Amino acid sequence: MTRLTGDALRLTVLIGENDTWHHKPLYAEIVHRAHAAGLAGASVFKGIEGFGASSLIHTSRLLSLSEDLPVAVIVVDTEERVRAFLPRLDELVTEGLVLLDPCEVIRYVGRGGSPGDPSGATGGDPAGEGGTAR
Repeated sequence: MTRLTGDALRLTVLIGENDTWHHKPLYAEIVHRAHAAGLAGASVFKGIEGFGASSLIHTSRLLSLSEDLPVAVIVVDTEERVRAFLPRLDELVTEGLVLLDPCEVIRYVGRGGSPGDPSGATGGDPAGEGGTAR
């Protein structure tokens, strides 16, 4: 797996949790494709409230009937690898928002690895397994 430190690109895909691709959650398909593309890591975060182009507010508050909460899929890797992945999103994301942000990876270590050990970069998630991306 790739050891990732220094300048990187963060891809954020904002969609709804009920969005699907061939009867499975869209966020799961995005993560699967990112993994298959060999990207450094991906995480899915469920929001508690938000709205998008439809202007409908989706919320997890008790009195709300909304169930389609916002979901953010975040992928971090080198700019070249993230940009090469973008065409794979074209057919998937028909509604939503796709953002690219430059970031700097300070630490990227898989479970059980150490920062100085290249074998520690086991394809873990830079944002979710103790790595820090800003």
